[in-house]
Amino acid sequence: MTTNRPDLDTAHWEARFAELVKKHGVPGAQLGILRLGADGADDEVFTTATGVLHAGTGQPATPDSVFQIGSVSKVWTATVVMQLVDEGRFALDTPVVEILPELALRDTEVTKKVTVWHLLTHTSGVDGDVFTDTGRGDDALEKYVAQLGDAAQNHPIGATWSYCNSGFSVLGRIIEVVTGKTWDEAMRERLFAPLGLTHTTTLPEEAMVFAHAMGHLKGGDEPETAPVWGLPRSIAPAGLITSSPADVLAFARMHLTGGLAADGTRVLSEESVAAMADYQTECPEKILLGDSWGLGWFRCDWNGHRAIGHDGNTIGQAAFLRLLPEAGIAVSLNTNLGSAITLYQDLYEEIFSALADVRLPARFELPAEPVEVDATPYLGTYARESVVEEVYLEDGKTWMRTTVSGPVAEASGAAEPEVHELVPVGDALFAVKPDKSEAYYPVRFYALPTGEEYIHFGARATPKRRA
Repeated sequence: MTTNRPDLDTAHWEARFAELVKKHGVPGAQLGILRLGADGADDEVFTTATGVLHAGTGQPATPDSVFQIGSVSKVWTATVVMQLVDEGRFALDTPVVEILPELALRDTEVTKKVTVWHLLTHTSGVDGDVFTDTGRGDDALEKYVAQLGDAAQNHPIGATWSYCNSGFSVLGRIIEVVTGKTWDEAMRERLFAPLGLTHTTTLPEEAMVFAHAMGHLKGGDEPETAPVWGLPRSIAPAGLITSSPADVLAFARMHLTGGLAADGTRVLSEESVAAMADYQTECPEKILLGDSWGLGWFRCDWNGHRAIGHDGNTIGQAAFLRLLPEAGIAVSLNTNLGSAITLYQDLYEEIFSALADVRLPARFELPAEPVEVDATPYLGTYARESVVEEVYLEDGKTWMRTTVSGPVAEASGAAEPEVHELVPVGDALFAVKPDKSEAYYPVRFYALPTGEEYIHFGARATPKRRA
């Protein structure tokens, strides 16, 4: 890093943040920017907030409020898993069943072969959206793992990449068994305390101590609050951490400094920090999140610059965390609106351009000129445990009907199917704009080397039903 760099104009970013949040109709949000100190100087840390925590009460959002960071929690869980690897408690290639002998997946061969690495890289093939509520007790994860044998095997182990919440609940249970503590206790003792975090919690009753955000399914002039506050405790390691931007940046700083807390305490080895950010596996669809995956982090190619990060979506809340290691910069955005991707895009494009002269990739948009693609090979029904995607032709256009079922559908009010046109973008690539979204999402069709056909949408691989 060099001292010849632009100032962090906090007054500008505070005003610009408030302007963009209002523009995108987000009820309330927090922003945090960290830039490591250059040539021995102190770090620069800036946090701000705007809007309200709850549209119904009007309580103002502040930098010290707490928001759900959703699946950004996965990187925190992965960090503690890597601590245990550092300690020699197990290895990345250790079969999970050696740690959890009670594990009994639907596919007995997967039970024998699935490793810690498969879970960290979302390549196990186990259905990732099993949101079974196993209660509020300290045995929630134990019970969750016991019933995971009912979950489908969506793809052969290691054959492709598909986002897997379930795998991180299993990782949470691994932490419990190896440490002899609940996942919540282990996170506090191994991560929150060493990093000096004061506004980070894992349980709702702990979050209630602070001013806390309520999720919203709809923003703008007629906001709609979510029907429930959070997900079940059984999903905690995958997405239940609640935090403030300052605390999220303290976690990010540790990963930018080779595993050290601000006071010099070693939290994670340099080797494990590097392994988490290094390439581990390819993503079939490289637009929505990243082009590849590390251990916990996804990896982004920003016009030749390597960034790492993670997004988080719970019921009506969305969080975004990006680190640009080469510049020593981390940016955290917490929002209380389920769809805030365009706010993230506008904001992060401006911040990283101004502070690091790095441009984010061009946004995924509809082509300027219509593209002709023969959709016939992709027609049919694609299904996994809680989602059915039906792709069909009607009136000369390609359509996708999405039907969601199970606990998440009930909690988010998504019981009715969504029907949207699939707009051709390129060979085997289409664009779709889901309900309540301001942005287009990629839909990729592809086949495994062994011939099985899949649709990749929303970071999930869903297999095609055979006729």
